[in-house]
Amino acid sequence: MTGPRWFSQPYPPEGASAAEGIRNQLGRPELDLLTILVRESAQNSWDARLAPPSGPVDYRIDMWTVGPAHALAWRELLLDGAPAGAEDFPLRETLRHGPIRVLAVSDRGTRGLGGPTRADDAVGSDRDFVSFIRNIGEPRDTALGGGTYGFGKGIFYLLSKPGTVLVHSRCRTAQGGYETRLIGCTLWRSYVADEPNGNRRYTGRHWWGNTSGTVVEPLVGQEAETTAQRLGLKAFSAEETGTTVVVIDPNLDELEPPEAADYLAETITWHLWPKMISTAGKPSSMRFSVTCDGVQYPVPDPRETRPLNMFVAAYETMTGSDGSDLHCLKPKRYLGRLGLVKRIMPPLEPTRASRMLDIEDLVHHVCLMRPAELVVTYRPGPKPPSVNQGYAGVFRADEAMDEIYAKAEPPTHDAWHPQSLDRPESTFVQTTFRRIAEAQESLLSLGGVARAGASNVALGAASSLFSGLVGGAWGIGGATAYSKPGSTAVRASKPDDTEENTKRSASGRPVAKAAPSGTGRPAPDGTGGPGTLDTDGQTFPDASGSSGVARRRPRVQYVGDPYYDDRDDASVLIQAFRLPVPGAQRVRIDLAVTLPGTGGRETDPPIGASMPVLLGWEDDEGRLNASEAYIIEGGESVWHAVVRPAPDTMTEIGIKVEAVRTP
Repeated sequence: MTGPRWFSQPYPPEGASAAEGIRNQLGRPELDLLTILVRESAQNSWDARLAPPSGPVDYRIDMWTVGPAHALAWRELLLDGAPAGAEDFPLRETLRHGPIRVLAVSDRGTRGLGGPTRADDAVGSDRDFVSFIRNIGEPRDTALGGGTYGFGKGIFYLLSKPGTVLVHSRCRTAQGGYETRLIGCTLWRSYVADEPNGNRRYTGRHWWGNTSGTVVEPLVGQEAETTAQRLGLKAFSAEETGTTVVVIDPNLDELEPPEAADYLAETITWHLWPKMISTAGKPSSMRFSVTCDGVQYPVPDPRETRPLNMFVAAYETMTGSDGSDLHCLKPKRYLGRLGLVKRIMPPLEPTRASRMLDIEDLVHHVCLMRPAELVVTYRPGPKPPSVNQGYAGVFRADEAMDEIYAKAEPPTHDAWHPQSLDRPESTFVQTTFRRIAEAQESLLSLGGVARAGASNVALGAASSLFSGLVGGAWGIGGATAYSKPGSTAVRASKPDDTEENTKRSASGRPVAKAAPSGTGRPAPDGTGGPGTLDTDGQTFPDASGSSGVARRRPRVQYVGDPYYDDRDDASVLIQAFRLPVPGAQRVRIDLAVTLPGTGGRETDPPIGASMPVLLGWEDDEGRLNASEAYIIEGGESVWHAVVRPAPDTMTEIGIKVEAVRTP
């Protein structure tokens, strides 16, 4: 048997598809090639999962430079029979000059590329090999699968600078055994070759394999395993099935390989997180891995990664009792289920992966998915009234509607376009968007009533917006933050009636009392927080009410503004502070709320509103004391008041301090 060689497809008399037309079938997507690779290849892997599954589908991306032990085999094996012109077959130049870089996408726990290897023999349902290697645009045959038509495989060729991939697969045979298959494919562009019998046109499609018959066949069995070993490809175990697609000389969009690995790992999380989470006691349905030159690049955990943890929470809401069923009334049809969550959150730090989805510093999106639970897109909704509020949603289409939503997708499966459908199917998709918008408006309606001529905007957002117009010390103004399940704004706390009045010491000299606040305005002493006028040498009542010896009056020095944090999957507000005056002092919390739009300060819950709750006092080592009143030794240590905010209210945080009498 002769070794593997290249076969170039000439145009047959009845015509054929040119390589350029096949490469262009993905259109001009907005997503970059690496993102499309993750989305399309993962859909292929999910649709090829074993039934019944033996466990999670293993999906991995590996990049490496072919080492000296295998580089010679690559050049010898993959140039035999190749077309002579570099313009018509650029793999020649790729292999001859410089190091050989490859990117491999692998899945295990899948059925591999089985079935007949010739398109004219693939008349049954088992035709994975010809669907991936030979045919273009074949309709899906996987019920509720992620893909729709066979265009997604085109991304492998687009990502390869010479348009060349190797496909290494292991599948079950019709007789119940196992078979390893190896074939190479190039998709470049059509050309005319000058041959002894005259010019001849070629489609630009090439296959590398066993050319001894009338059509090029994959290497199979021991020959495939031996050749794969010579090329340095990872072997399959005895009863393992799956597929590895090796992209030769990948286009990494000007990223260095380690940067590309990081980006791919994050992209996997953004686009495949529903397959990463375990729900209702079930393990995750897919496992993911990314390596570059043997170094592992961790795929972020969506439950621990902002803001994806909000989408995970929205998914759990959608699948739970708090989810909403969406319906179309004319014509009557059940569309699917929606879950929405709203939280306080500081501005995001956008990444390359989030920017690719147009998610910058604020989350106000609903993740759309079909029953396969692969992310279609993140559809933006109305922005919340505060820069420190965010919401996330998940909509999953009903199984009975899957075919309609699938038909609304472009070849890259990254949108739903109702305009591409006829009625009533287009109505169903349009109604889906309208029902989601209605739910978003309801979520953002905080129940406040704005006075005539006033703008119904949370105070914290307004102060943040206009802070740059105010001269003097830098600051962001009052902050507004929102907590699940409703919203919570944080603003500067007013002093109560007692603290607003000027008090007098025993000597009759006035002393300005510190007003609890979180505005971040500089204190009179320049400490950066609201301050008091120290009156050294005066006597003040201690905690017991008795007159003490001369001492400095205790005071609170706020450290910055209240800020958002996550504690045990709960949203909390934290105010950092110091007690700069030495000595034992007792601190208490002063909490109040207002409903947005009402402007009134309440220490008792308004109708329909709960009160914020102090969770405790946290020291600089993270130890939390849950006492309502707590004795702290004054000094330079930074303490934190940890508060659970009240939903759908603006929360005022203040801290009161009093001296503790020492024996």
